[in-house]
Amino acid sequence: MPTCYRHPDRETGLSCSECGRPICAECMTPAPVGIRCPDHAGKQRVVRAPRIVARPSGSAIVTRALILLNAIVYLITAVQGSGLNAPGGKLFIDWALFGPLVANGDWWRLVTSMFLHASIAHIALNMLALWFIGRAVEEYLGSLRFALLYFVSGLAGSAGALVADPRGVTVGASGAIFGILGAMMILEWNVTGRLAGQAATWIAINLVFNFVYNSSGGNISIGGHIGGLIGGILVTLTFAHWGRGHAAYGKLGLPGILGLVGVAAGSIAIAYLKVRNLA
Repeated sequence: MPTCYRHPDRETGLSCSECGRPICAECMTPAPVGIRCPDHAGKQRVVRAPRIVARPSGSAIVTRALILLNAIVYLITAVQGSGLNAPGGKLFIDWALFGPLVANGDWWRLVTSMFLHASIAHIALNMLALWFIGRAVEEYLGSLRFALLYFVSGLAGSAGALVADPRGVTVGASGAIFGILGAMMILEWNVTGRLAGQAATWIAINLVFNFVYNSSGGNISIGGHIGGLIGGILVTLTFAHWGRGHAAYGKLGLPGILGLVGVAAGSIAIAYLKVRNLA
């Protein structure tokens, strides 16, 4: 990814609308025609010929790999189960999140359950959401931070699912995807200064749908969604380097590592406290 021309250690997907140089969120100044670097902030825009500026490739390698991995796992469970729209079998049984089995020592289920899906519609909706929002967040945060965000958010989602229903069977990548939405909301806030942006709107719509669907007999893990959302927000906040009221995302420093460990450990602790009497 490009790095800020004033802070070479900070990767960024932002650029000055006047000169095209890459800038981090700390250096940017919002303007009616875009964002400006410190050298052009407050200056009247001069119309000039279009300039070609190097942009991130947008390959989103982690997003693509996660979608592929989820698809492969789904096909295996479909073969082992009762068909393409009725997955099951040994892998499904061994990986699904179920409180009593977690309490009995199957702690890997906190992670593996995020790669299982209950139907074609389930995996299709989750992977479509991951494709559209995952690429943007991965481009901004970088592949390593995005991968860590996904897994820790999924872990927080599993903890939230157990808090809401420790004896229910939970599968799906929704917790991790809500974590990505939480990250997108924080990134939008860093750039625009407003929390009520596109990501916040998507979060609100999805949560309202969750409650309405469940009230009519559905079985969506609202606890998993909220847990993943909280995990994603906390991880993204700890990733940032703060200054002048803005956050910039450079190399993963000690605060980011401690934040990741803290959210992951907190999720495991919450899961333990919820299931310890279920074994």
